[in-house]
Amino acid sequence: MGTVAKDENIIIELSDVTLGYGAGTVLKGINLYVKRGEIVALVGPNGVGKSTLMHAIIGLLTNTSGYIKFNGQTINGMPTQKIIRLGITLVPEGKLLFSVMTVLDNLILGTYHLPRKDKRKVEEELNSIFTLFPILKERRKKLAEILSGGEQQMLAISRGLMGRPQMLLLDEPLIGLSPLLSRELMNSLLRLRNERGISILLSEQNVVAALEIADRGYVLGHGIIALEGSSAELQSSEAVKAAYLGKEVRVWSEVKSGRKEDSENG
Repeated sequence: MGTVAKDENIIIELSDVTLGYGAGTVLKGINLYVKRGEIVALVGPNGVGKSTLMHAIIGLLTNTSGYIKFNGQTINGMPTQKIIRLGITLVPEGKLLFSVMTVLDNLILGTYHLPRKDKRKVEEELNSIFTLFPILKERRKKLAEILSGGEQQMLAISRGLMGRPQMLLLDEPLIGLSPLLSRELMNSLLRLRNERGISILLSEQNVVAALEIADRGYVLGHGIIALEGSSAELQSSEAVKAAYLGKEVRVWSEVKSGRKEDSENG
């Protein structure tokens, strides 16, 4: 049984976590935490281990050293379904929707681990989702495969929310989305945190978008935490600017000012 975290405001904590595949080490000595009601960005280029870290938290991979705690309880080594029941949901890269099922059926699948008799709470959660993403209410009888990329990402996040998690892990949610749709999705995540108090760990290559909504951030590179700090500190860091914030800043600024047209389907 895990021990209680020293800071009761910390919902998840990784301490000296090392992880690998076979003989190779992907992540080494990772120290990271998220407080209740906080949005934390995990940023860095493709292939540095962001998804690996997410998979370790949700129990899809087992770390070789260190510990992962959720609400003070050690969860590394637990089966994924038990971790989900504790209150963590992963929205994986690529959405992984059931394309030939309707929007509504995909949402209902997100409640599979909840008590089946409590239909009223399921209906309440559906209404909450439809308030957050009204387009899903309009599309609720449509097959997931005919949705746009942006709508599919809304559905993937909403399916995760149906289980009423305390913490949401989002792995590369902006992949394939236009700048305008990316901004709309980021605004929805802010609403989730502000209105529901959900803690969010956001893995993202789009450093500008992630840091704009996050309270704090970690920069992952070569399997280690290269930098960490408040979003403001990372945004002003010369190292971060040089590595990540060139073209992204210009594109994001154009979207914010309304000068950039959304010419993609998203």
